Amino acid sequence: MNGTRGTGALRGAWRSLASRFGRLPINAWPILQAAVAAGLAYFLASTVLGNEQPFFAPVAAVVTLSLAPGERGRRAFEVALGVAVGLAIADVAVRLIGVGAAQIAVVVALAMAAAVLIGEQRLLVNQAAISAILVVVLQPPDAGFSPDRFFNALVGSGVALAVSYLFPLNPERLVERAARPIFDELAAALDEIAGALEGGDRERAERLLERVRELDERVRSFNEALSAGHETARLSPTGRRSLKHLELYSGASIRIELSVINTRVLARGTANVLRRGEAVPRTLPGAIRELSRAVRALGDYLEEESGPEAARRCALEAARNATETLKERHELGASVLVGQVRSMAVDLLRSTGMNQAEALAALEEAAPRSSAES
Repeated sequence: MNGTRGTGALRGAWRSLASRFGRLPINAWPILQAAVAAGLAYFLASTVLGNEQPFFAPVAAVVTLSLAPGERGRRAFEVALGVAVGLAIADVAVRLIGVGAAQIAVVVALAMAAAVLIGEQRLLVNQAAISAILVVVLQPPDAGFSPDRFFNALVGSGVALAVSYLFPLNPERLVERAARPIFDELAAALDEIAGALEGGDRERAERLLERVRELDERVRSFNEALSAGHETARLSPTGRRSLKHLELYSGASIRIELSVINTRVLARGTANVLRRGEAVPRTLPGAIRELSRAVRALGDYLEEESGPEAARRCALEAARNATETLKERHELGASVLVGQVRSMAVDLLRSTGMNQAEALAALEEAAPRSSAES
């Protein structure tokens, strides 16, 4: 038993490590953008503006590029404004009260309060505090006010926006790379659930729960990538042709998240059924494997490698096979699993472009419930 748990923990650690390394290809281009923008901002501030300590330029560049996608242009102004507020407060305060731990606390409080009076945007307030801290720590008390740091912030934000829009990432590839691991891991999880049911392996189902929970982070990354892809496609002349393809993913995004939730509920229900020792209908694992095939086919459809027919066929076949189990003698746990399969089938159908009414009509035609089962 301990050996099995140790093997399961080792596999979980390996999957986690592989998942972390899998993030690198997805984030390689944003990392390169930030590195180039930081270096270029420092060069321009030191060489063109002639500043001896242009540390605000690369900081502003990285902060601007790290903002949530779709907000960079609007928030870049907040970065510069926050820097200006923090600098003004800190320069005055340093000359009046000097430098020290207590002075830093006072300066940060004053800078944040002044920023809140201007606007409650979190970025503006935080940038004012950071700028004030840097002035207190790095600037000699008798140095006096210098506008260089404000111009450094403008240079950094401007360079970041230029790099972001002149050298954009491929919006379709960005979204595809973020979405594909979700489909692969979701399909693998469904196969695992089916295997746990077939083998009566409760511990396997329980271990799977933690694995499925890790998909939440994948979904968040996918939504961020989708937002970034839309931003890039709208603002880049070469990327606008990608908007139509991205709309496929946008239409499916909520359903993908619901499918992850349904899979987690399915794994928990499987563990509960096996824990209580309930009989598992013989066709139910096969229905769940059909869901796995539907998920993989949906990934191919969204990447425009195929039409929606395969995903729809597999989803309806999963619902049909699951509903057939209700004709056998079954317990409550099995009925719950059947309901989850049918619910997930509807979400997958809607991800292929069907509306709610069309998906439900297709489900009822392929896998109708009898009045007694309803």
